[in-house]
Amino acid sequence: MKMPSPLPKSHPDFAHVRLLCTDVDGVLTDGSLYYGADGNIITRFQVLDGHGLKSVQAAGILTCFVTMSDTDQIRRRAADLRIDYCLSGIRDKVAAISALLKDLGIDWSETVHIADDVNDIGLLQKVALPVCVPNAVDEVQAICRYVTHRAGGNGAVRDLCDALVASRSPDMTPL
Repeated sequence: MKMPSPLPKSHPDFAHVRLLCTDVDGVLTDGSLYYGADGNIITRFQVLDGHGLKSVQAAGILTCFVTMSDTDQIRRRAADLRIDYCLSGIRDKVAAISALLKDLGIDWSETVHIADDVNDIGLLQKVALPVCVPNAVDEVQAICRYVTHRAGGNGAVRDLCDALVASRSPDMTPL
């Protein structure tokens, strides 16, 4: 199996990114399901990722959550971070992102996606920069170009955001 390269601190290809797409479960979260005594699911998000997403937004990169899950917690996190596009309950991620790119006038070559599981393979194969977390399944790791230093739900998105910002402008530092 081909292992993706570790995520560089910056890379020339990252400078052209205009849209950052991220899966949620297993990427922005650790993939675990926490059930409260009342049976409700409790979702844990990492603050580091939120700061990273804010820094890419400040650098002019659009942000998008694209997930099969459809929960109030995901919509709330997206709203709290002012994520540009929150696409939840999405079964066909390629079709959803294709439509978004068309609306925005952005090309696949200007898009990065970070994921961890097989339901993202189609989207990872379309974007210019497929990225995964180190705890991604083997099939995802085999097609990704880069792997974050931190695991999903533990700052993986922050790793990617920092690399995007560093590549965008040498004088711009992450928040």
